[in-house]
Amino acid sequence: MLSSTWNFIKRHKRKFLFAGVFAGGVYLLGKFAQRKLQELQEREAADYMSRARRHFHFESNQRTCNMTVLSLLPTLREAIIHHLNSESLTALLKSRPANKIEIWEDLKTISFTRSIVAVYSTCMLVVLLRVQLNIIGGYLYLDNSITKNGTMPLAPPDVQQKYLSSIQHLLGDGLIELITVVKKAVQEILGPISLKQSLSLQEVEHYIIQIRQLVEENSGFGSSKSRLLSCYMMPDEEKPLADQACGLTEDDVTTIKLLNETRDMLENPDFRVILDTCLNRGFSYFLDNMAEFFCPPQGDSAPISTPDSLLHVSLPLAKIIPIANGQIHSICSETPSQFVQELLTTEQVKEFAANVYEAFSRPQELQK
Repeated sequence: MLSSTWNFIKRHKRKFLFAGVFAGGVYLLGKFAQRKLQELQEREAADYMSRARRHFHFESNQRTCNMTVLSLLPTLREAIIHHLNSESLTALLKSRPANKIEIWEDLKTISFTRSIVAVYSTCMLVVLLRVQLNIIGGYLYLDNSITKNGTMPLAPPDVQQKYLSSIQHLLGDGLIELITVVKKAVQEILGPISLKQSLSLQEVEHYIIQIRQLVEENSGFGSSKSRLLSCYMMPDEEKPLADQACGLTEDDVTTIKLLNETRDMLENPDFRVILDTCLNRGFSYFLDNMAEFFCPPQGDSAPISTPDSLLHVSLPLAKIIPIANGQIHSICSETPSQFVQELLTTEQVKEFAANVYEAFSRPQELQK
């Protein structure tokens, strides 16, 4: 029995050898495939966790953006009111001065200027903080993800503070420059109009459009709208600091790098589109609020709620001035107002913020 079995094996030894090699190969191949599958699953799990962590950090960053905007709106509003103080003129009018007409003319300019400046500066505050906090958010994500091996952080606390403090330009010198340009445009467009002249809401809208065109295109700052408006949001580049680079600390160099990256974003065509979208919504909100005061007389047969009925309603400019004057409290409201809430939640702004965050939260993009 054993000899016959042995003879059978000897006769078919090549077959057995081939079968053994084949079985071994299949086993090794299976092990290799199993290991590769495990590596793939681990890599996919790591990618998923990375995406989830990045998404969670991004959403948290957007909430920080919203809270920062709301916290700065009172400061912005008070700064506008301080530089465009209509309350003092209103108090003077109550005393029936001899130069009443002259005071009314000043009140006309200041009332429209401060509401228009409120729209511009609120929109700028929202989009600028979206850019800044998502740039710094991307750096912080990288600091928490890939720089735990003893290397220097990309955005140390001192750098964050210096970088984010640049928002003070919009609340200070930039705001003053914006007020000067808007005030000049208001005087040019509304100055010739008599206080007694009656205007429809459509005519008010037409004048607002003309003021915007002067502010955004013909104010002498250049033909590029994005470049024009960015000068109110950020100061000129720190050329003196760049010339003294040998005396700068590492934090100074990093801060200048962040500021220059922000300027690049403000020059981006996508940023211009987002800012234009916000401004269009802002001025529509301003005119919608004004429309509430352009109501047909109670005895009029036309329904109050129809838009067409507003075309036939006109008010003397002297009555429109107080209406325009009070709009700043609705536009720059930290409550938040419908307008501010719209700016903070609009999909275009959120998508743009996501693109900025994505660009600055990936190591390969940072290396570029």
